[in-house]
Order: sequence, then structure tokens, then C-alpha cells
Amino acid sequence: MRLFVAMDIPEEVRAAVAALVERLRSTNIPAGSKQSPHPGGRWARIEGLHVTLKFIGEVPEEKLGPIVSALKDVVFAKPIAFRFRGLGFFPNERRPRVLWAGIDSGPELAAFAAAVETALIPLGIAREDRAFSPHLTLARFDSPRDLERLHTAIEAAGPLEFGSTIAKEFHLYQSILKRGGAEYTRVATFACAGSES
Repeated sequence: MRLFVAMDIPEEVRAAVAALVERLRSTNIPAGSKQSPHPGGRWARIEGLHVTLKFIGEVPEEKLGPIVSALKDVVFAKPIAFRFRGLGFFPNERRPRVLWAGIDSGPELAAFAAAVETALIPLGIAREDRAFSPHLTLARFDSPRDLERLHTAIEAAGPLEFGSTIAKEFHLYQSILKRGGAEYTRVATFACAGSES
């Protein structure tokens, strides 16, 4: 099983991001093409967007029960508020591999992600080497070419605000890789204070 832990995003945020993605996709067309999408870009399915707290990866099915039990014990009393705004690239805009929408939050979101990681370490699930960097992945680029149109469209969009939320729950998802992209199935839901809902 390929698993990850995530928070869902509000439908109004999803709709705002979807509207922007549609504009960017329509402008990110190489010169001379017949209105085909950018050949080096794979755009995320909007319905699959989420805030990843911890990518667990492949685990044997017998480990599912202990993972669910460990996540039930994650306790975090403070409200976790965050705002979705802005766009950026990993690793940078000159050699982009990922286009993302940003997430602004106080220290609570990173602390909650750390609590999730800490709960899973006794099960042999390693801590991330990289610092927690919350974002929504919008597109991935294998061999980005002719990105000027995309950069121009992003600049023309002006300040980008997609909405905000206060998280009340988080989820364990299974990711099933298919030809059309990953399909996510919710395995379990937990209240942010630790009890399963």
C-alpha cells in the first residue's frame, strides 16, 4: 500500500485554484502547436489537491492497523489556521520541476506535521530529511520548454489569494498509481485533537 497523511482543502479554495489553473493551462501553449497542452507539463487533478503532512510511501498491508492507531494518538490542541496564496516553483523559476500554490500558516501547521512524523517513527517510518514546506502541487515539468507564456500569465494574474481555513481533521490516504495519474482513496479520518471522527 502506498500511503500518505494529508488535510483536505475547502471547496471554495479548490474552485479558486481550479479557475487559475484553467487560465494557466490555456496560455501555456508552445508557439506553432495546435492548442495542445505544454508537452513538458503534467497538471494535477484539482479534485486530488490536498495539504500533505507526511508521505509514508509503500508499506505492507499488515502495517495499516498500527499506522491508524498511531495517528489516533496525535494530539494537538491549538487551532491550525492557514491561507492559500501565491504561486512558486521548485527548485526555482529558471529550472522549474514543480509549480505550486503557497500556504501561509503560523508555526502550528509545521508543529502538527512534526507530531504526525513523531507518531510514526516507532513503526519504522523515517523522518523527512527536508524541512516541512506546505504547498499545493499544481503541475510537474519533466523537460520544461517555452515557459515564457506561463511566467507571463502568472505575472498578469496579479496578487493571488485563494482563501483560508481552520483545519478540524486530517486523513490517511492510499495512493494508487494509474496511467491517468494517481487516484486517492481515504482510508481513515482523524480529528486534529486526536480522536477519530
